Amino acid sequence: MGKAIIFSAPSGSGKSTIVSAVMQEIAGLEFSISATSRAPRGTEVNGKDYYFLAQEEFNRKATNNEFFEWEEVYAGTSYGTLNSELKRIWDKGNAVIFDVDVKGGVNIKEKLKEDAMSIFIKVPSIEILRQRLISRNTDSEESIAKRIDKAAYEMTFADKFDMIIINDDLQTAVKETKAAIIDFLKKIST
Repeated sequence: MGKAIIFSAPSGSGKSTIVSAVMQEIAGLEFSISATSRAPRGTEVNGKDYYFLAQEEFNRKATNNEFFEWEEVYAGTSYGTLNSELKRIWDKGNAVIFDVDVKGGVNIKEKLKEDAMSIFIKVPSIEILRQRLISRNTDSEESIAKRIDKAAYEMTFADKFDMIIINDDLQTAVKETKAAIIDFLKKIST
């Protein structure tokens, strides 16, 4: 097994933006592309943003133990990390970047223990989160309401992570995250 950085957060917290910025600035990190049973949104591309699988195929892979971890995140919609994806990244000597839901983040940390650092990206308030989701213009009002409800629940997991980054200022959040990852990678490689 190799090294891993686990990011979790409520949808709309800025997690993906922070992950992208950190990956541009730190060498040797590679994004783990998650598999999902949901349909692509907007301009998402299969094999780049997610591995989009039909629910039946997702279930078959889960039954065959092809997932390192997986969860039914929303009713009828599953997300997971394929074992083959981790092998692909670790075989190159890179550290895996996980961008997963909170349960997945806790489960991965439990499996990888000190070989992983888990980071929870927290939004300053639920109202700010609501505005961020609306401004994305990718989800229906009903979907946004579900995400807000889920976010309140997900925030209760924050203390299960090694580090909490409050994203009220993106540049500061990126700087704090980058410093923490560099420190972790130095410690684990010695």
